[in-house]
Amino acid sequence: MVQAYILIQTEVGKASTVAEVIGQIPGVVQAEDVTGPYDVIVRAQADTVDELGRMVVARVQQVEGITRTLTCPVVHL
Repeated sequence: MVQAYILIQTEVGKASTVAEVIGQIPGVVQAEDVTGPYDVIVRAQADTVDELGRMVVARVQQVEGITRTLTCPVVHL
């Protein structure tokens, strides 16, 4: 199981809607709108890194109102 945080910047006024839509995507554990340099932070999981990447590109980045994403895989050192 691969887990990651996805940091998202949105168009002005779109954070709440983006978080709500992304929260419905399979593999998304949590999606919350926040303050700071990013507007939404998502916790997601998938069976493989490739599957996680496909989810981000094919599902998350297609949500209307997103301007930029940064995916941060969780590592256990």
